[in-house]
Amino acid sequence: MQNNDLLHTEKILADRKVFFLDLKKNARGKVIKITEDVGGNRDTIMVPADILGDFIAALTDIKETSDNNED
Repeated sequence: MQNNDLLHTEKILADRKVFFLDLKKNARGKVIKITEDVGGNRDTIMVPADILGDFIAALTDIKETSDNNED
């Protein structure tokens, strides 16, 4: 994908990590590219935009479980 395929981007700072969430579009459709940067080392996953609702629902469930199990 090229930078001109970028539709939207968000940046989240967390301690020594930086997360980039990029909405991109290519010939196959839209995808969310999630990149974690820790001291210059990067890991990336791609989530198809058409399952974004399921992805967010799963993260919401995880957050609720975490919130209910705080020490």
